[in-house]
Amino acid sequence: MAKEKLYIAEESSKNTADKILNSLSEAILSVDSQQKIIFANAAAEQLLGSSYVILSRKKLTDIVPQDSPIVSLVEQSISKNAVVSEYDINIGNPIIGNTKIDVHVSPLIETDDIEENGAVIQFQQRTIAQKINQQKHHRNAARSVSGMAAMLAHEIKNPLSGIKGSAQILSQDISKDDVALTDLIIDEVDRICKLVDRMEVFTDHRQIEREEINIHSVLEHVKKLAENGFGKHVKFVELYDPSLPNTLGDHGSLIQVFLNLLKNAAEAVTENDGQITITTAYRLGMRVASANGEEFLNLPLEITIIDNGGGIDDTIKEDIFGPFVTTKSGGSGLGLALVAKIISDHGGVIECESDEGKTIFRVLLPSALKGNHDK
Repeated sequence: MAKEKLYIAEESSKNTADKILNSLSEAILSVDSQQKIIFANAAAEQLLGSSYVILSRKKLTDIVPQDSPIVSLVEQSISKNAVVSEYDINIGNPIIGNTKIDVHVSPLIETDDIEENGAVIQFQQRTIAQKINQQKHHRNAARSVSGMAAMLAHEIKNPLSGIKGSAQILSQDISKDDVALTDLIIDEVDRICKLVDRMEVFTDHRQIEREEINIHSVLEHVKKLAENGFGKHVKFVELYDPSLPNTLGDHGSLIQVFLNLLKNAAEAVTENDGQITITTAYRLGMRVASANGEEFLNLPLEITIIDNGGGIDDTIKEDIFGPFVTTKSGGSGLGLALVAKIISDHGGVIECESDEGKTIFRVLLPSALKGNHDK
């Protein structure tokens, strides 16, 4: 009877442990000394695109390349009986595509059920802390542009008006040969004034007027604009979640965001086989601090703009949402900075991932459903 109670207690403990592991947002995988998979939690199933029933029939080398750093990390952890880690590893395969993660491997403690050496692998995608830091970075970038715009409007625009007026007066009293020079001065002044005008939008600190918005109506509107204009050469693919709830925000501002993102994507792809994929999905568990730091926001609405262009240059990836960061000839580098500001004003987050042949802009927005704010 005592043994039966002990067995029941052990089974109950195991079930509780499995429930806890399956509740984690981070992917956990266990392998034995031969690197055969002996456990995968729910997050690992989702990350690897396979159920545990299928994964349990495989070895680690069946789901990652033989030369993957993960294989050597497991070997090191088992042989040295130590925790080992490596960061920014690509575990991509044909099923899940390119996916970069941090990997932590710990030696598996022997139990009555596990009598040989093994390892526990923790696959850690970009952490919430990183997303929060990125959101803060975008806010700081917007603030820096805001300050610069206010300074330019005050210190530069007024003197430029004087320069332009002087050039116009001079053009009346000089030879026709020299008029080209005064015209050049006037054109350059107008160009700088337009740039300052574009930047003045960053000085607008008014709260946006929020209303319930069906994000699909925004996406359909900007896609039609693209198809009839700058994106005529592009094949558009839509993968929408029809059950997506509304978001709260300003309709015109969100149109400006996604029109900018689609235009950038259209300019990045080739004339012949350019493709832009627009997706929407509902993602649970994404919470970030609000701008005032007094509450947390759930951001379950995910919208991605994916293009098959050449990717973003590594030298500007980390600063892609900063002001004056651009690789376009003649570009001002203000478009994505403005996008980041608008998304931040909506309490959302924007991220960018880019490799050769694939760039993803991911926008996370709050839901209009009640319970979206947690103190």
